[in-house]
Amino acid sequence: MARAEAARARSDARDWAAERRARTRHLIELGGLIHKAGLVDLLEDDRATLLGLLLQAAGQLRGGGDEPPEVPRARWRHAGLRAFQAEREAAEGDAGEAGIP
Repeated sequence: MARAEAARARSDARDWAAERRARTRHLIELGGLIHKAGLVDLLEDDRATLLGLLLQAAGQLRGGGDEPPEVPRARWRHAGLRAFQAEREAAEGDAGEAGIP
């Protein structure tokens, strides 16, 4: 009985650790997007301004802006997809120039 409980406790601890690693990875990726957008440099690492910007965007998505939330969301998504595509194309161009297939 004690062995079963100890095994279950180890399993619970592993599950918790895996969930924590996944959450940490997700948060790091989100921070990477903020950096990739150039906001860190543009705002001179002013975290209060960055938070204000994000809060304003969240307010717009909650319907607090002059236009329906779907409009800025679609506009921002389109811009993000274009940026990802441009990055992929640049990476492919760099790989081609370096002689990498």
